[in-house]
Amino acid sequence: MTAQPPSLDAIFSALADPTRRTILGMLLEDDMAVTDVAAPFQVSLAAISKHLAVLAAAGLIRQERRGRIIWCKLEPDGLRSASVWMQGFGQFEPVDLDDFEHFLRTALPQIGSDPPED
Repeated sequence: MTAQPPSLDAIFSALADPTRRTILGMLLEDDMAVTDVAAPFQVSLAAISKHLAVLAAAGLIRQERRGRIIWCKLEPDGLRSASVWMQGFGQFEPVDLDDFEHFLRTALPQIGSDPPED
């Protein structure tokens, strides 16, 4: 039995939160341990873990245990179904991850600034 791909609702719901979009921007650089993902935020590690679980359930990231550390990695095909859906309207170009990275870097507040609280 194969797993069902995440629904569009799950993907767009995950992207709707600014903290999760900031996390995606951080993971564009490299894989990160959960504790490193949590470091810039002024919320609990448990809150960040919940955000990561939402991103993983939406297929936007993968989490992998290496020893005692859980690592997070951006899932490059995670936005594919959302991109295909948007293309159906004929107004949108395919999502280019380089363009998405540029968007995250310019449109979102810097990671070092005060992120929204949960």
